[in-house]
Amino acid sequence: MRIISKRNLREFWEKHRDAEQALKVWHAEAEAAAWRDPTEIKTQYRSASILKDSRVVFNICGNKYRLVVRINYHFSVVYIRFVGTHKEYDAINAEVV
Repeated sequence: MRIISKRNLREFWEKHRDAEQALKVWHAEAEAAAWRDPTEIKTQYRSASILKDSRVVFNICGNKYRLVVRINYHFSVVYIRFVGTHKEYDAINAEVV
């Protein structure tokens, strides 16, 4: 999968150092993946939440942080829509970010 954009992840882990390794691992795994549909994501990430409009929420660092992505399965592209603390996540609508 092609990830757009890693910069969002890097900016986040520069502020939250404990998230760096987990986000780097997620990025490497997502980049190596070839997800064709949400069920393949759920197979790899049991705690991921599948939302409408091809959005997926990943728990990072044991659910301390949340990562929201939008996936274009046809073109194998993952768009980073949000990365933040659990509290910040609670303040957004993950289906529209």
